[in-house]
Amino acid sequence: MDIKLFQRALAQIAEERGISPDVIIGTLEAAIATAYKKDYGKKGQKIKAKFNPVSGDVQFWQIKLVVDESMLYTEEEIEALKEKKMIPAEDLEKEGEQKKVVFNPEKHIMIDEAKEDNPKIKIAEELEIPLESKQDYGRIAAQTAKQVILQKIREAEKETIFSEYRSREGEIVSGVVQRIEGNTIFIDIGKTLGILNRDEQIPGEFYKPSQRLKLYILKVEETPKGSVVLLSRAYPKLISKLFELEVPEVTSGSVVIKSIAREAGFRTKVAVESKEEGVDPIGSMVGQRGTRIMAVINELGGEKIDVVEWQEDPQKFIANSLSPAKIVKVEIGEKNTAVVFVATDQLSLAIGKDGRNVRLAANLTGWKIDIKTAEKTEEVKENEPASAESSSEVKEEKPKKKTRKSKKPAPSEVEGEKEPSAETTEEK
Repeated sequence: MDIKLFQRALAQIAEERGISPDVIIGTLEAAIATAYKKDYGKKGQKIKAKFNPVSGDVQFWQIKLVVDESMLYTEEEIEALKEKKMIPAEDLEKEGEQKKVVFNPEKHIMIDEAKEDNPKIKIAEELEIPLESKQDYGRIAAQTAKQVILQKIREAEKETIFSEYRSREGEIVSGVVQRIEGNTIFIDIGKTLGILNRDEQIPGEFYKPSQRLKLYILKVEETPKGSVVLLSRAYPKLISKLFELEVPEVTSGSVVIKSIAREAGFRTKVAVESKEEGVDPIGSMVGQRGTRIMAVINELGGEKIDVVEWQEDPQKFIANSLSPAKIVKVEIGEKNTAVVFVATDQLSLAIGKDGRNVRLAANLTGWKIDIKTAEKTEEVKENEPASAESSSEVKEEKPKKKTRKSKKPAPSEVEGEKEPSAETTEEK
């Protein structure tokens, strides 16, 4: 073995890969001992190797457990146990599992014999018996060293990748599209490839090799083939991480993102709160001339983003969440339900295309939102102020001031992710 070359390789690995030289040498010694036993040893032997990284010499020992008669099964006991099938024959010699062992001259040595080599040795201790070093073992050691070092590098890299990216779960990472296989996108994120599965892609977004993206690290999984870093472009928290990059007030904590509701590729609503007097939370998120929010929108391929102010008062918060629609009134009901009244010309805006605006508002606030037109309430107040409790009473009253027929859309109710049913009826 070229010991100088080995020493240089050892130092280089320790510096570049972050692997301790002692770890490599320990693994090398175990591999050399295994190779020695395979070539020259006997079944049941326990071989120990000691490698000197300075001289390149290798020493070998056979390890034997020191026993006395009290630690050994008698032949009668062994046969009885086998008949009862209490202990499989191959398990009789497993150390640590039984108080007694089946004597094997390759693994055990009687205390009297052991004391001839080491007078101070005690029962249950291990005796090291020197073995002869073979002349051609330098070549075997060199080959083993090479294999062990390469294997250790691969294992260390896998462990480094797993521990590094596991600690970064929930963070944002920049990556480059390396290749596309079916619906799976492989992203180069530095030390490894991340996987962007179809469910975590933005609907309608197209990917091509060498394209640079920002992604959210969902989780890191350990598999037989190594660590797998799962990425996302559709996860709602990607929005907050992108704003952290663009908005210093979010990074410092003077503006807090309280909640996010997202339908990736279509629209996102973000509720923000100011923690510092004089700081405008919405203005901070939007930036001068919209530069900050546009940077996030562009990263997401043009996805629309509504930034609204979070309020502790649920009426105000619900009204804000339905932006850009203008709200006339919000009535709070039981079990997190709310009735929102809007002008007729604001109804479609409040509901949004395919019910998306009100659905996102419900997700953002955590309230079940029922949208109604405000004209019904106004008509009741004009005729029967004392009984203006529900819009259903309007059917029995005719407005005094209004003579034209009016179209009164029926309510649209959304809860969580349910699709709204926006229907319009005409009452005479």
